[in-house]
Amino acid sequence: MAEEDGVRRRDFINVAAVSAAGVAGIGVVIPLVSQMSASADVLAASTTEVDISSVQTGQAIKAIFRKQPVFIRNLTQREIDAANAVDAASLRDPQTLEERTKEGKTNWLITMGVCTHLGCVPLGAGEGEPRGEFGGYFCPCHGSHYDTAARIRKGPAPLNLQVPDYEFTSDTVVTIG
Repeated sequence: MAEEDGVRRRDFINVAAVSAAGVAGIGVVIPLVSQMSASADVLAASTTEVDISSVQTGQAIKAIFRKQPVFIRNLTQREIDAANAVDAASLRDPQTLEERTKEGKTNWLITMGVCTHLGCVPLGAGEGEPRGEFGGYFCPCHGSHYDTAARIRKGPAPLNLQVPDYEFTSDTVVTIG
């Protein structure tokens, strides 16, 4: 009977030790995991709302998303026709205008304002800035030319200007991110 009591005590001590180690492990892991989650300022920058009600047809504006410029352009019918006239298969990074815009909103082209070559900010979104040979954007750093759909047409840039995730929350507000 003494052995049974000894075994029972030993089992209890083992269970208690493992339980204490488990609680201590959880106490160490929780702070480590919680410090890896995004801080409040990062979460606040994860989306950007832009009021596009004042952007006239043919105009573009610059906004900031995740500390990078974003170009929002209200394309004219002529710019849309020029983009659709290009055979997408002949492009370095083949995409149609429809693939780069939202259905029913093909006049709104929203792209990151960062050249895909070395990260410069292309010109063409501001009033009077050169738009390059194809009427879209021109990167002054190394001479990349983008067309009216922000697709690379000439120069060293390997890819089109990136289209971020976005959605129209109303007719006059777009949420990027």
